[in-house]
Amino acid sequence: MSGRYHADLPPGRSFGDGAPKVLDFHTVREKVPGRRWKSLFDYHWPAYEQWYLSEGERERPGYLACYNALRRHMPELMDTYRTLCELAGGGDLSSRLLSLYRPPAYITGCSQAVLTRSSTTLLARNYDYPPELCEGTILYSHWNERRVMAMSDCLWGVLDGMNDAGLAVSLAFGGRKAVGDGFGAPIILRYILEFCDNVPQAAEVLARVPTHMAYNITVADSTGRYVTAMIAPDQRASIRRVPVATNHQKRIEWYAHALASETLIRERQLSILVDDETTSEARFVSAFAAPPLFRHDYARGLGTIYTAIYRPVDGRAEFHWPGLGLDLTFDDFPEERITVRYGTRGLYTG
Repeated sequence: MSGRYHADLPPGRSFGDGAPKVLDFHTVREKVPGRRWKSLFDYHWPAYEQWYLSEGERERPGYLACYNALRRHMPELMDTYRTLCELAGGGDLSSRLLSLYRPPAYITGCSQAVLTRSSTTLLARNYDYPPELCEGTILYSHWNERRVMAMSDCLWGVLDGMNDAGLAVSLAFGGRKAVGDGFGAPIILRYILEFCDNVPQAAEVLARVPTHMAYNITVADSTGRYVTAMIAPDQRASIRRVPVATNHQKRIEWYAHALASETLIRERQLSILVDDETTSEARFVSAFAAPPLFRHDYARGLGTIYTAIYRPVDGRAEFHWPGLGLDLTFDDFPEERITVRYGTRGLYTG
C-alpha cells in the first residue's frame, strides 16, 4: 500500500479558495439499515469513489482480500457488511470500500480526554479536519447487539460515539507516517460499539485488530474505567490508563505535523485539566470551546468542526458549536439539521 498522504480526503463538496465552508449536520435515526442509510450512501458515494481511487485502483485490495480480512478479524460484522453492500447496489468497488480494509491514508487533528468524578464520567473530543470532507451525520442505529449513536465516517464507520451499555469511544490521528496492512480506525470503532460492553473488551479488540495507520483511540465506560490505545501498523498496540490523547504517540516523529497541529500544547492543556481535582464538568467542557483546544485553522484543514461530549453513565451525547448545542439520548433522538459555516474569521451556525 502506498504511504502517500493526499489532500483530497473523504468525502465532501468543493469550495473556492477563501470561500466559507458550509456543512450540514444531520441526526439520522434508523434502527436497521434501510432507506435512510441508502440515501446517505447515494449522496456521499461520488466523493468516496474519487477518494478511494485517488492512488489508482491497483493500490486498493481486491474484493476477496477485503472480505476475508473482515471475516478473519471482525466476523461478527459480516451480516451487517453484507446488508450494506446489498443496499449500496452490490458493486465490486463499493463493497471493497465498505470493508475499510487498506483504504487510502488520511490525516486529522483532534483532542480528546476523559474526566472522571465520583458520580460521572465524561469523554470529550474536538474533531479537527477540513469541514468540506466531513459527512456530518450523527447516526442512531440498532444493527446488532447494542444501540449505537455515533458521528459517522466512511459511510458506516465511527469517528466518536457511544452504545447503550455505556461504552464511549473517540479517535485521533497518531502523528506518524507509517501505513500498512490493516483497517481504517472508523470500522474498528464501529465494531467495538456494536459488540463490546466495557473498556476491557474494547481494549482486547484494539490489541488484536490490525490498523492501516497510526491512531490514538480513547475509550471510557460507565464504571469510570478508561484507556488510550496507541495503535499502528508497524508496532504492537500500547494500551495504557491514560485519559488524554492528541496527535502524537509517546514521542514526536512527524515534526512538521506536530508543529502545525500544536499537539504538545493541546496535550499539556488537557493534562492540566484532568489532573486538577478542582476541575468541574463545566470547566472541562468549556475548555474545548477555547484555544488551544478549539482551533480556527480551517485554511490548513486543522480547524475544529465540532465538539462531542459523551456521558456514559447517563447514556447522553452532546454536540457543541459556538452558540449552539445538541443534546441526544437513546430514548430522545430527534431528527434535525444544523448548518454550520466555517471561515477564516471563525465559525457560526445558521
